[in-house]
Amino acid sequence: MTSSIHPLDEALALTSSSPGEYTGQTHPGYWNMVGPFGGVTAAVLLQAVMQHPDRLGDPLSLTVNYAGALTAGPFTVQATPVRTNRSTQHWTLSILQADADGAPVVTTTATAVTAVRRDTWSAGDVPMPTVPAPADCAIRPLDPGAMAWLHRYEMRPISGALPAQWNGQLGDHSQSQLWMRDAPARPLDFCALAALADLFFPRVWLRRAHLVPAGTVSITVYFHASSEQLAQTGTGYLLGQARGQEFRHGFFDQTVQLWNEAGTMLATSHQIVYYKE
Repeated sequence: MTSSIHPLDEALALTSSSPGEYTGQTHPGYWNMVGPFGGVTAAVLLQAVMQHPDRLGDPLSLTVNYAGALTAGPFTVQATPVRTNRSTQHWTLSILQADADGAPVVTTTATAVTAVRRDTWSAGDVPMPTVPAPADCAIRPLDPGAMAWLHRYEMRPISGALPAQWNGQLGDHSQSQLWMRDAPARPLDFCALAALADLFFPRVWLRRAHLVPAGTVSITVYFHASSEQLAQTGTGYLLGQARGQEFRHGFFDQTVQLWNEAGTMLATSHQIVYYKE
């Protein structure tokens, strides 16, 4: 029988084992090269905050540091609110897995800030670019043997697609734009938004047209949307724009903006990524 639970909700399923401690299980549908897709790992950490009974407000920022790859199987998430102020709450988080001897080892660390949002003066300095509508952009075709997590998202590239040939030719920039959403479509929430912020392939591939090993070391997601704005977005597409800024000494950074179809900026992110020659 086919499960009616969305794959992302299966991946985010956490059971409380003690106050601030949760157990979960890696999901094969979000598997990457040597472990889970980094975006779903970030989403799992945020889910622990969202489930915590002492949470104040909604997510404002999330920083995830990938110390080591998760292996297939169970894991433990620790979520601790280290300080609560009138409007903000500060968190430390960790994911642990047992090593070959059964000892707990930290694979991922994170910090988060939640906040009570209030109506204030608002403005945006980075308007959504003018691009074709989602219906006018073809879905990115996937090889049946593509990594499992790629099948969990509908991606409609606009510009900055993967190089047609891996010939080492240097490009002028590393910017990409695409429409994106969960597959199958799922109402947007903060955890899904955190995962979508990590959807882009490594910018070094586009800049160099050279398929080198690369992986995120640390990512920070800033949430600009309220829960009401996420509800208004529903199952609609997000426009994502990503660009690297500096490639040097085996690391590069990548900045991302995410808008909904109405042109509201929902989140921005920044990450540092290692790459090899």
